Amino acid sequence: MCGGRHGCSCRDAPDPRLEGFLAPCLLLLLKKEPVHGYELVERIKTVKLLKALPDPGVVYRYLRRLEDMGMLESHLEPGSGGPARRVYSITPEGEDYLKAWVASLRDMRDALDSFIMMAEKDLS
Repeated sequence: MCGGRHGCSCRDAPDPRLEGFLAPCLLLLLKKEPVHGYELVERIKTVKLLKALPDPGVVYRYLRRLEDMGMLESHLEPGSGGPARRVYSITPEGEDYLKAWVASLRDMRDALDSFIMMAEKDLS
């Protein structure tokens, strides 16, 4: 993007941030193994779908919301020398939701590939 340096309105072009993908990212991480919230906050850094790292408070709100929706469940485990930690795991409903997200992302990828090919052809 040129930032409008060439007299165009590039600075007004949409920013392709992938906001709203936190829930499927959390479910994907929990699909690998049950884990406590702090560890999820650390592991979310490995998911390349998110450009910006979410605030830990946001992660915990999503975890509560996903649990309320039946997508995951949690239980308290004794901490080693500290307070008990809440450990989260994905439910069968959460796995179905994650599969639906993957299918939706696959469709979106196909649509984006088609758009990019058309744009590159017309811009050449």
